[in-house]
Amino acid sequence: MTTRRDYLALSAAAGLALAASNARAVEKAKRPLRILILGGTGFIGPHEVRYALARGHQVTIFNRGRQKEDWPGPVEELLGDRNTGDLKALEGREWDVCIDNPTTLPFWVRDAGRVLKGKVKRYVFISTISVYAANDTPADETAAMMAYKGADPMAETAQTVAKDPALYGELKAVSEAEARRQFGEAATVVIRPGLIVGPGDETDRFSYWPVRLANPGGRWGPDVLAPGDGSDPVQFIDARDLAEWIVRMAEGGPAGTYNGTGPARQILMRDFLKGVATGVRADPKYVWVPTKWLEDRKVEAWSDLPVWIPGQGETAGFHHRSIVRALKAGLTFRPLTVTAADTWAWFQTLPADRQAKLRSGLKPEREAALLAEWAAAKT
Repeated sequence: MTTRRDYLALSAAAGLALAASNARAVEKAKRPLRILILGGTGFIGPHEVRYALARGHQVTIFNRGRQKEDWPGPVEELLGDRNTGDLKALEGREWDVCIDNPTTLPFWVRDAGRVLKGKVKRYVFISTISVYAANDTPADETAAMMAYKGADPMAETAQTVAKDPALYGELKAVSEAEARRQFGEAATVVIRPGLIVGPGDETDRFSYWPVRLANPGGRWGPDVLAPGDGSDPVQFIDARDLAEWIVRMAEGGPAGTYNGTGPARQILMRDFLKGVATGVRADPKYVWVPTKWLEDRKVEAWSDLPVWIPGQGETAGFHHRSIVRALKAGLTFRPLTVTAADTWAWFQTLPADRQAKLRSGLKPEREAALLAEWAAAKT
């Protein structure tokens, strides 16, 4: 399986012309910082490291060392394992800021605090938009959060979360509170990303649409099943936009909590598909199928039809999270067409067997069957 690390090497060989033509000039930061990144080799981590280096910062990453990267500049790599509490490599060291990328488990934050409290001036915790208790109405960062229902949140492990995915949002909420307790409100930045997309995402939760609309090899039919009537809003953020903003926030953005999703202005599902199609130079024909009809046939939003969530009922506010605070704090976005084109170009660098097995979205045979049934129902 091609990893995100492989993408970073393959992308250069693949010659992503559109990405290069839209590359942004990176200005040096006003003051170089010593930045510690917990993680650094996942989806957003490598983008953070590269952007921080381009900004002139000194970068240290801390992880288990299982995934190596070729960095464009000097990066100090410290080894340890937060699952076992092995943070010895961090002891006795100081940094200006710590960016905590991968934490779901509250005891990871607690242990980091024990080692880094007083040793970093700022702590940036990457949470999730899944911490909110309800998704039925539009809301901002002050909305009620999920409540952890177990006994001792510090006793939860990766294994228990894997068995009960519902714990993910609850434990992220506890981890946020622990971050503030360990490092203080004035020194803590909490960023709650929405759906993170772009080249290198192995979940295909966004990739499905560039691939489906480009329709390589004619795997799908000429008609594209599209959910609802096109009026449902969608929110997402390119991993590169998120990573770059995180670094800028680490440089001195105001402490507090921010929803980290986009785009800057509300986009509806019909506009989303149009932008993706433009990015991959496709001109598909859409067949819009009512939400209720899809639900009756167990067609799942988010997984069978990625990105999309019904804009009514209990999910009416899911893609309506306010990003006013983030925009004021400097969050910016590259065009959807660029994200779609880059994702499609990356996907084509993957091995053939991986390209044949999308991890999200409708399989061609199922889409064809649903479209046939819908056409018959209308006659």
